[in-house]
Amino acid sequence: MLRATPIRRSLDWGSFAPLRLRARAIAEGAYAGAHRSARRGAGVEFGGHREYTPGDDLRWLDRRSLLLHERLLVRQFETETDRALRIVVDGTASMGYRGATAPGAKLAFAALVAAALTRIAILGGDPVGLTFIGGADGVRSLPRQGGREQFERVVGALEGVDAGGDARIDGAVLDNALAALARGARRGSIIVVLSDLLDLPDHAMDRISALGGAGRIVVVVQVLDPDEASFPFDGSVRLRAMEGGGVVETDASEVRARYLEALERLHDAWAAAMTRRGGRFMRCVTTDDPVRVVRQIVERVR
Repeated sequence: MLRATPIRRSLDWGSFAPLRLRARAIAEGAYAGAHRSARRGAGVEFGGHREYTPGDDLRWLDRRSLLLHERLLVRQFETETDRALRIVVDGTASMGYRGATAPGAKLAFAALVAAALTRIAILGGDPVGLTFIGGADGVRSLPRQGGREQFERVVGALEGVDAGGDARIDGAVLDNALAALARGARRGSIIVVLSDLLDLPDHAMDRISALGGAGRIVVVVQVLDPDEASFPFDGSVRLRAMEGGGVVETDASEVRARYLEALERLHDAWAAAMTRRGGRFMRCVTTDDPVRVVRQIVERVR
């Protein structure tokens, strides 16, 4: 997306911080525990192993694996109604934009929604995984895990991300994130994608909507800045692309109608693609009440 103000080097959180406290309050105001939990224990189906992470329940340590391979592995169990939550956050450069009337950057708003959804899932007994598309150096995704410690891990990862990378130029940024997600998300998983959708590669729509197969539910949430949703500029403007580096000088009144029409076409294309695959699509702006946004997402996966 194009912008007219200097690009910040670090994420502009604005009024969305502190993330941990804001996310807790939003979760309480949404529908805490609204979807079914994945029940775990010895009386349900064995679901494989994963690496031990500090804070995991020691009852499910696989001692035999420790003796044979000198690795700490945790046994996982799940039922057919497993409702693991997988959150995908677009961390590419365009998500770092904050317009003059916005309370914070798009990535900050997406992080707040992601943290609140994590809180709701954890309180409901469901495991959560976090995947980033792009992001500045050092960004780290988190494997699916349960327990209250996972909320702290997710918040820490979200607080540490800065917008960076160009998924349109480097298609591997998107492909690598989605490939790992498709392999790990089992039947019954809920996948929530938070992105502005503005600078993703052409095949992103097909790749993301395809995640809805194999019994998974996918919700794509387009996060826009108020500037992007309404194009309120007047007169001659100089716009710079946050991804790709292009600069355009134009008259705002001449391009506003074409821009808004293109935005609506993008909205309609994504909505149709998600519907065909049994997914859900919604749009929000960073001035929306995050409690309402989170509640709408929860309602779409019930």
